[in-house]
This record gives sequence, C-alpha cells and structure tokens, in this order.
Amino acid sequence: MPTDSLEQILLLAGLFLLLAAAGFLFGRFGGDRDDIDGIAAPLNSEYLKGLNFLLNDQNDQALEHFIRLVRVDDQTIETHFALGSLFRRRGEVDRAIRVHQNIIARPSLSREQRDQALFALARDYLHAGLLDRAENLFAQLAEDSSYRIEALQRLCSIYEQEQEWASAVVAARQLEAAKHPEIKARLSNYYCEMAQQALDRGDIAEARDNVRLSQAKRQRLTRGAILRGEIALEEHDRDLARKLFGRVLAQDGAYLIELLPKLARLYEDDARGLDAALREITAERDAARDEIARAALHWPDIRSPFIDDCVETMISDDPVLAGFIDTQQVFAQDDPELRQAAVERVRTALGQLAASSPRYRCTRCGFSSRQLLWQCPGCRNWESFRPIDKVRFDTLIESDGGVNY
Repeated sequence: MPTDSLEQILLLAGLFLLLAAAGFLFGRFGGDRDDIDGIAAPLNSEYLKGLNFLLNDQNDQALEHFIRLVRVDDQTIETHFALGSLFRRRGEVDRAIRVHQNIIARPSLSREQRDQALFALARDYLHAGLLDRAENLFAQLAEDSSYRIEALQRLCSIYEQEQEWASAVVAARQLEAAKHPEIKARLSNYYCEMAQQALDRGDIAEARDNVRLSQAKRQRLTRGAILRGEIALEEHDRDLARKLFGRVLAQDGAYLIELLPKLARLYEDDARGLDAALREITAERDAARDEIARAALHWPDIRSPFIDDCVETMISDDPVLAGFIDTQQVFAQDDPELRQAAVERVRTALGQLAASSPRYRCTRCGFSSRQLLWQCPGCRNWESFRPIDKVRFDTLIESDGGVNY
C-alpha cells in the first residue's frame, strides 16, 4: 500500500475515533438529546455522512468533511496542527493553509498557540512559493515571539531567493546579535553581494565599503580578496590588484580559471608582464602549469608564448589526448610560426570541447555549473563551489566524436 494512502487512512481513523468520542461526550454531557442513544442529531447525521464517504472510498471528501466537523478547541488543536503538517508534507499546501487559518480564526487562542499557528501558516506560504505572504508573517514573528530565531533564519532564506541583500543583512545582524552560530559567514557573503552589485553599476566607493564590512566579518574570504582585486583594477592600482590575486592563487591555484582574464586585463599593455607573472606562479608550485593550461582552454582569446608552452605540455603528458593527437606532427615544426599555428588549432579544438563541460562543482551536493556561483543553487550552501581540478577529455571526446584540429 502506498505510504500516502496509509497515512491518509490512519489519519481518517484517528478523526473517526475523535468524532466518536466527541459525539459520546456531547450526548453524555451536552444539552438537549434528540434520540434514544444520547447523541445529538445534528452531529449524528453529519457523522453518518462522513462514514458514507469512507464506505464509498471517497477519502478526500471524507477528510474534508471531518475537518469541517471537528471543532477547534483545547482538546483538538494539536490534532489540527498535525493535520496541517501532514498536508504540507504531502504537498497539499492549500489544505494546510486552510487548517492553520482555521486555527488562527479562533478568538480564544493563547499567545503561544497563536504564534505556533502563524509560524505554521508562514511555512505553508513559503512551501507554496508565496514569498511575500511568508515574509510578512515571519517578519511579524521576528519582532517578538518564541519563534524569533526560526523566523529570522527563514527571512534570510527568502531574501537570498529574492536577492534583497540589504534586507538579508538586517535579518542576519539580528541573528548575529542573538549569538547565532555560523551567521558571520553568511553575513560576509551578503556584503559581498552588495559590493558586486555596486561594482556592476560603477559605484566604486560603495563597493569598497561593502567589501570592508565583509572582511570585518570574515578575514580570509577568497571572494573578498577577488572583489578587492577587481576594485583595485577599476582604480588602476595594479600593484594592489597583483598582490590580491596572487594571494588567492597562493591559497588555491585552481581559481586561476577565474582569475586568468583578470590577470590578462592587469597586463593588457604588457604581454611580457603576463608571461612573467605566470612563470612566477609556476615557480612556486609544480601543478601551476597544468592549471594555466586548463584555464587557457576556457579563455581561448588570452594568448601568450608561456600559455602556449603550458598547453603543449598538457597535451603531451595527457594519455587520452596522446591517443587522439599526433603530437610529433603537431609540435615538431621547424618553422616557429607553423608550430604556433598548430598549437593554436589544437588549443581551439580542445577549448570547444571544454566549453561544453562544467567549470565548477559544489563540494556539498555535486551541483555543477559553467559559472562560479558563490551560493549553490542546489543545496543553498555558501562558498561550496570550487573549480573542477581536471578536464575529463575522455568523456568529452567520446560525446563529441573526436578532436578536429
């Protein structure tokens, strides 16, 4: 039997017993009795109507009927909360909303019960994608309720979805004041998002201020260093940009795939300077040559003699590529111009293959993308995206049918 059907049957059975008990108590201690069994006639007829739905396998109609029949009071309110939660889990959000609205409509609710119902209704709206309604209720609960921390957390999530970073900062700072763990990392990223938006519209001063606020929350944030380097580029402070980009690569050379175009811009009037900078990187780490070659495949317009040399080494050392490319024929050219042209053809072909593969992958859930995303769309974690260490040429070649150079 499917789980959903079993849950529904168990729920109906519980309601059935609850109604039977309610009918007995009403008949035993209630007012006027209209039949010999002591059960009030109105309840008895409605009760039989619900049973008729059950006997005809009309479970949805029976459930709706029993919900209307069970009065919200101190004895049944937890049953209603359980009903609403079950409906939400089953994806029947409209029913969950109706149940929780029915609870809120009761005038004699205690403060705690009302907050619980508002929080449940806000979760219903959030599950249904009604973000504005959910936001309003969570904001109300965040002001003064026992659900304040949970409401602030969900407000942060809503503002992240809507990319309302200023509002996210306000909610996160309230969580920070409440000593909520791990909020500093999220807050730091919110400031980075605001800095990126300011940078995109050319407001360098605001971008710098937000990066400073971000780094006050988290000192060694890779994203913060990259943003500071971009701001330095905009302000033509090449020495600072060079220092900041170098710091990022020293921590993780795989980010060269993101920084190569920024380095090219840094040395746009000095081709030898780009070569010298890349050589300096490889002098510090042996793996840097392969990182440069992989990054170059994704940025085919960025060219230099040293980049070509790194690409040639990668092709010669990769066993998969060696099986598809005659390296002797390609690279053993006596004429330097012919040799360079051959390397460029191979690099262009490999770049076309690499363009169809993801560049980054989330270390938490495995979500992959061709763009660097500081928040994973899959698991919603921050800073979990990382450049992929190796291009799977075997898979790419099989799917594409070969390398044409």
